[in-house]
Amino acid sequence: MSHRVSLRRGFTLVELLIVIVILAVLAAIAIPRFMNSGTRSKTASLRSDLKLVRNAIQTFSNDTGTFPATLDDLAGSAAPANGVDGTSGASKAIKTADWHGPYMTAIPTDPVSGNALTYSITAGTVGKVSSSASGNDDDGTAYSSY
Repeated sequence: MSHRVSLRRGFTLVELLIVIVILAVLAAIAIPRFMNSGTRSKTASLRSDLKLVRNAIQTFSNDTGTFPATLDDLAGSAAPANGVDGTSGASKAIKTADWHGPYMTAIPTDPVSGNALTYSITAGTVGKVSSSASGNDDDGTAYSSY
């Protein structure tokens, strides 16, 4: 009696089609979740950068009694000569002994627009920093309102 040993080599066409369909379904589920991850990361980075800059402005203001005239004053290696009075918006001298900076190592750019952050030094809105990007985030919130 002879026994025939059948060696199975490879996969059948049906098995290959089943694997391809399963991979296609998994890709259809996963790809949309990652499509806007770049935008979400830029939005998160923008929120974080704005928080850091606002904290530095507040610390500068607490130390000197004025707001920085420009955002670059936060990263300067020496005390600026003048700041901005918070109530009147007028220029006000800064005492060198009151300045304990630099308050930031570098001023970040807006990660969404790639431009500088918007800094307001007019009376009533002194020290307000916001995004320079136009448009809205994924939730429909305007970047300028951050």
